Amino acid sequence: MTQNPGAHDPADGGRARWRAAYDAAAAAGRVRDDDFTTLSGVEVDPVYGPPDERAEAADPRMERIGWPGEFPYTRGLYPTGYRGREWTIRQFAGFGNAAQTNERYRMILDNGGGGLSVAFDMPTLMGRDSDDALSLGEVGHCGVAIDSAADMEALFADIDLGAVTTSMTISGPAVPIFCMYLVAAERQGVPLSQLNGTLQTDIYKEYIAQKEWLFGPEPHLRLIGDLMEFCLTEVPAYKPLSVSGYHIREAGSTAAQELAFTLADGFGYVELGLSRGLAVDDFAPGLSFFFDAHIDFFEEIAKFRAARRIWARWLRDRYGATTARAQWLRFHTQTAGVSLTAQQPYNNVVRTAVEAMAAVLGGTNSLHTNALDETLALPTESSAEIALRTQQVLAVETGVTNVADPLGGSWYVEALTDELEAEAERIFTQIIDLGGGEDLQHAIGPVTSGLLRGIEDGWFTSLIADSAFTYQTALEKGDKRIVGVNTHTGTASGELEILRVSHEVELEQRTVLATRRAARDDALVRRTLDDLRTAAQATTGNLVPPMLAAARAEATLGEICDVLRDEWGTYTETARF
Repeated sequence: MTQNPGAHDPADGGRARWRAAYDAAAAAGRVRDDDFTTLSGVEVDPVYGPPDERAEAADPRMERIGWPGEFPYTRGLYPTGYRGREWTIRQFAGFGNAAQTNERYRMILDNGGGGLSVAFDMPTLMGRDSDDALSLGEVGHCGVAIDSAADMEALFADIDLGAVTTSMTISGPAVPIFCMYLVAAERQGVPLSQLNGTLQTDIYKEYIAQKEWLFGPEPHLRLIGDLMEFCLTEVPAYKPLSVSGYHIREAGSTAAQELAFTLADGFGYVELGLSRGLAVDDFAPGLSFFFDAHIDFFEEIAKFRAARRIWARWLRDRYGATTARAQWLRFHTQTAGVSLTAQQPYNNVVRTAVEAMAAVLGGTNSLHTNALDETLALPTESSAEIALRTQQVLAVETGVTNVADPLGGSWYVEALTDELEAEAERIFTQIIDLGGGEDLQHAIGPVTSGLLRGIEDGWFTSLIADSAFTYQTALEKGDKRIVGVNTHTGTASGELEILRVSHEVELEQRTVLATRRAARDDALVRRTLDDLRTAAQATTGNLVPPMLAAARAEATLGEICDVLRDEWGTYTETARF
């Protein structure tokens, strides 16, 4: 297992250590055979920094900055940067029914996409079947409708789940949806141990920002703990948790709030794993992150660099992680949907390119670029292609993959990184104080106690609301400007042709669901759901195996979630004014 490079002093021969690690990676074939020169043909080094040990030792910033592949990972997780492996192009897509979305996935993969990211419709996100009365008018509109394992099988038809990484953006019913994904893999003949990807599962951000939960926090945390345990032994390559700051930022938070709230949520899940008796060096590599890349170019780069540094230090110093992989913060990035405008929508291509470049210069591990029409509707095939090509232009034409952390050492970027880190640390202290402080006995941990209290008191949502109000006020006064909205509003462009999901999709999905219900072994479904109910009533025992059995029997998402709703109740947010 990789040992922690943090045992070295970053200012003691760091360049020599980095060079040795880079050369070892090259000798092992982990550096791409590519042209690492400028457009004019000038050779560039894999990384830049102090030219020698004396200059390195004299620079007080080096302890915080370090070298790529070395604690505290400010400059990236790998000594090779993107010369070793470029970021994964993971386009987020889903609409209509499983067959329609499958066509879009195959288009993305055929055109150079490196991974899939599933967008689900609102009924699925809320654990409802397509024929539920509360699903009326929503089926297939903001994502794909998934009612049972058969839908998941159709979603990935002719796509080898053992060869493609799959991210699923869903939190409330994440565990039953994951079980359906496992069943789809089994029906393809793919061993579960071969599956790779990420499940969002992050319930804290739902209470903080997105508001798509099923139960109260404690039952959700039980499910997440069960999933962490199950994946660790049965699906070891799959990451059961993607801690999401994206929705926090889209709700109106500042960059520092996105950074701090997201990492605090991550610390809460670390405490959850430790409370289950899991070893941090075993489960921490299964945690990943999902950030927003907003339009303030340098602030976003600094945010990503600060995130890696904070996570590595907390995992090592507070939670006892001793391996590099357990200290690594791996993250996916999506460009800022909230920055897109309905006015002059072609300008959104420029915004997305700038935001994607910030994510790349910040060292993202995978990236989704929004389409120009996503402020109006789900992307058309042509706008989705432009979004995909945006990433490919960055990777192929701009030279950004040649040098690791090319802005490292910039006075401005380093100052912003330090400032964001300091502000995040102040917020961490506030969260721990909300939970009663370090000295109390906590059921899971002091950060978790603070998160739960902050959710209950509406503390997180009020801070985000204040930040959103401050920005909107500045925009309406003209202190902040958006091209096409409150400045440079004249335009020659006409209306876009947008993707519209037909009502026929909902009618067809309901018909298919009824046919499946009639054809399945209903007695088997009832038995598996009864077993799940018994497991939910118990205070111990992992809920994933009985849920997986129900998914294999073609129990629907709504039926599985209704069993848990019956046992655990639902959750209503306390009104705060």
